[in-house]
Amino acid sequence: MSNIEDIEGELVDYEGFADNDNVAAAAASKPKEEPKKSKGYTTMHSSGFRDFLLKPELLQAVTDCGFEHPSEVQHECIPQAILGQDVICQAKSGMGKTAVFVLAVLQQLEAVKGQVQCLVLCHTRELAFQICNEFNRFSKYLPEIKTAVFYGGVNISVHEHLLNTEVPNIVVGTPGRVLQLTRKKTLNLSKLRYFVLDECDKMLEALDMRRDVQEIFKATPHEKQVMMFSATLSKEIRPVAKKFMQDPMEIFVDDEAKLRLHGLVQHFVKLSAKEKNRKLTDLLDTLDFNQVVIFVSKVDRAQQLNSLLCECNFPAITIHSALAQEERIKRYTAFKNSDKRILVSTDIFGRGIDIERVNIVINYDMPDGADSYLHRVARAGRFGTKGLAISFIASPEEQEILNQVQSRFEVKVTELPDTIDTASYMTA
Repeated sequence: MSNIEDIEGELVDYEGFADNDNVAAAAASKPKEEPKKSKGYTTMHSSGFRDFLLKPELLQAVTDCGFEHPSEVQHECIPQAILGQDVICQAKSGMGKTAVFVLAVLQQLEAVKGQVQCLVLCHTRELAFQICNEFNRFSKYLPEIKTAVFYGGVNISVHEHLLNTEVPNIVVGTPGRVLQLTRKKTLNLSKLRYFVLDECDKMLEALDMRRDVQEIFKATPHEKQVMMFSATLSKEIRPVAKKFMQDPMEIFVDDEAKLRLHGLVQHFVKLSAKEKNRKLTDLLDTLDFNQVVIFVSKVDRAQQLNSLLCECNFPAITIHSALAQEERIKRYTAFKNSDKRILVSTDIFGRGIDIERVNIVINYDMPDGADSYLHRVARAGRFGTKGLAISFIASPEEQEILNQVQSRFEVKVTELPDTIDTASYMTA
């Protein structure tokens, strides 16, 4: 892992952030627990959400959402998380990690007017927007709890006005904007009780984002619950994450090979670069699908490919970093609401974004590494459903990425057959 020496040098132990030495000493005296090891995340437990003894209002919201049985990661994490224990969790995409911290926070939080009590940081604006919606969805019957989302691309005066008029209990945001508001003392984190990082490896591996996270962290009280989640969490980054925590419960897949996605059929197509457009349109014409995400490497390629698909009368839309923030959220919402069935995107859509109806992912361009591949294809086959991933291989570099995927993860990516059984990737 690059910059790992910088990480270790930069982050002091958690106790170094303490404003009360007695707190640190008390934490050190707690009995150590062995890290919890999961055997996999392929099944759903027969227990229900009722077994977690959630607030009636919270349980009603869970029922309204149609959730009956927790996934394995939820079954393992939620009981400890709602007791206030620090948690670091690695589990493959699509298994409901967001619900772990949303339910844990809402179960414990007693709203105090004028106090920010929970902060959730994530690396993209779309993911922040999605997490805020999840808090709103599950707090449907808890009207006293207020949630707000803050990210760049919006005039900071809008966020300052909101914080000066109605302080939210839960703040979701990207590190850059949250740090701006904290430095200006518009966002007061002195009463914070819950600190959450989603896709934590993305923020801790990037030096500039990691510095922002650490500065925000220092503005919070020592006594708080810290929870971190990701689908990929390298052995080098795990100890860095734990520096923010006190005796966390650890749930992760020790063997990276186990980070496979059950129910997801994965194929590749070898072709030349100039054959990609024809192959893509042929696939979209012949495959049955609910919604499709097509990943490309650069903004201009996303724009060009989207224009081509629209000219061919495909119901396509594109999301990329060159769009204004308001437009990005507008397009994300349109796709989530199934107003469009095909999304062309760069990697800003590759992590954490959960669109239930997506059942096909196409790597028009291969990503830059095996981790990115795993996150991308996980947009299909969410939470135990079926899905299909097809990757175009048009260069030795793309072939090398595919080789890395197959050697690192326990997955067999086979050549695309002439015909694909719809039942293999469409959930009945």
